[in-house]
Amino acid sequence: MDSKLFSTIQQSLPSAPGIYKYFDADKKLLYIGKAKNIRKRVSSYFTKNQHSYKTHELVKQIDSIEFTIVHSEHDALLLENSLIKEFRPKFNIDLKDDKTYPYIVIKNEPFPRVFLTRRHINDGSTYLGPFTSSSKVRELLSFIRLHIPIRTCSLNLSASNITRKKYKVCLEYHLGNCKGPCVGLQSEEDYQAGLDEIKHILKGNLSGILSNYRSIQQKFVNEMAFEKASMIQKKIEGLKNYQSQSVIVNPKWGDIDVFATARLDEKIIVSYLLIRNGSIANSATQAFDIRLDETEEDILAQSVVHFQHTYGSEAKELILPYALEFGFSEFKLTIPKSGEKKKLLEIACKNANHMIEEVKKKKTLHLNEDVDKSELLEKLKTALLLKELPLHIECFDNSNFQGSNPVSAMVCFKDGVPSKKDYRHFNVKTVSGINDFATMREAVGRRYSRLIRENTGLPQLVIIDGGKGQLSAALEAIEELGLTGKMTVVGLAKNVEEIFFPGDKDSLKLPYNSKELLLIRRIRDEVHRFGIGFHRKKRSQFTFRNSLEEIDGIGTKTVEQLLVKYRSLSNIKKISEAELSSLVGPFKARLIKNYLDA
Repeated sequence: MDSKLFSTIQQSLPSAPGIYKYFDADKKLLYIGKAKNIRKRVSSYFTKNQHSYKTHELVKQIDSIEFTIVHSEHDALLLENSLIKEFRPKFNIDLKDDKTYPYIVIKNEPFPRVFLTRRHINDGSTYLGPFTSSSKVRELLSFIRLHIPIRTCSLNLSASNITRKKYKVCLEYHLGNCKGPCVGLQSEEDYQAGLDEIKHILKGNLSGILSNYRSIQQKFVNEMAFEKASMIQKKIEGLKNYQSQSVIVNPKWGDIDVFATARLDEKIIVSYLLIRNGSIANSATQAFDIRLDETEEDILAQSVVHFQHTYGSEAKELILPYALEFGFSEFKLTIPKSGEKKKLLEIACKNANHMIEEVKKKKTLHLNEDVDKSELLEKLKTALLLKELPLHIECFDNSNFQGSNPVSAMVCFKDGVPSKKDYRHFNVKTVSGINDFATMREAVGRRYSRLIRENTGLPQLVIIDGGKGQLSAALEAIEELGLTGKMTVVGLAKNVEEIFFPGDKDSLKLPYNSKELLLIRRIRDEVHRFGIGFHRKKRSQFTFRNSLEEIDGIGTKTVEQLLVKYRSLSNIKKISEAELSSLVGPFKARLIKNYLDA
């Protein structure tokens, strides 16, 4: 849209707070923005000349403008954030919600189960989190189950099933880990009291629970029930120990959210700390790409809304590195200069700067194209004592999908750069359950038996990601094919980057920042990336099949049809029932839609 055309619609734009949307000629949403004054903000795109290249590209593509007026700047900020997440226009920063984070769910059912999940669905259940570490979640659940008796079975504990005495108590009851609600030995009120304690623990509200336990303990002491009092004492000590593991800030403070930023080229890194009852209850750090002319302040404002929504925070005090002028008048904004709150800000800054170092490190792993590849390969040949220059390198890695569908990946580098046409995935067929060694053996065997059949040249260097066990399995496959000694095979220990040679007790450690190790890291990271992509695709297909095959009346052939055409359950949810009917018929379409909309 040129400035002349804009001038004809300029007066129709309101001088009020709200959001504006830019569309191209095909009615595709290009950009969503917020403004104190919509007319002034939108006009600035067409009247100012000092714009970046990206903004010029945006203005050239604008064909129409829509707007929504709201009551306040904060409402504009919230609406902008919500619409960006829903439509994800290409000129806006990416505020996608990461659905792979683990949550603790309290299931919506009689005598609710409590367990880890990565699926956040609208089923009436209570979801606590998200958490940044699944191992942290498992530790929390172990701690909870140690102190609060809740069921771990998946029985349908409806009132009728309990009344009919359909079930019997299990070992968990006899071990004291469950109070036997399945046979009516625990009331729903008593069970709910335990769930309330769990919620308080996960939110860091421990003072009330400790006070209640001390009252119960004193009651037992007064009744001379010293064994029961001793059990309560153990719970009190466990809770105190759990509390001491959190970073204690100031127990007198209420709920506070802390944000810090750092910048690296076209990225803004935002670090977030969630403070509850004087402790750091959760944290997250995320990098946002600058898509247009957003300032650091703009991205921080969006990030505050994004993180508060994602982590369910209702904190009204924000600790920030600088003030935010748009949309936060109802918050208490603290820009600390000293004291405990300053220390909190420094922790958040440290996390943001740490991510910058990680981003830089990843960049260095991808070697500069100006590096002399011949010289680099000569260094690698010398470092690994290879007989030939490693012009052809292959690297294997494998993973398991729910312990039943092992998959493996292989990447190929030629002349020091990726040869993507030679990358291979392996759906491993002969291995059941989790067996990394057998999986590696089959993948390596299949790869090199094929190269022998096709009379294709063998690599000079084969890297097995995983260490001594996987290396031995790969060597067995190579020995069976009669290829021993025809190529150098080494194992790369995960994380520590030690290189193992067959038969050697000690590993080889290359200098940390040497170019030859950077190349090996790049190859290792590439096989991880390639393998993870394949693994996710398999997992998506498994979830797709598992979900739809649960529907009575939907068979394997129908699921195959849907999988080929739509790829994912989310894609099926988006289409109309009429479109689905054209593929599988109206009866099956109704079954599927009822199931997905439930």
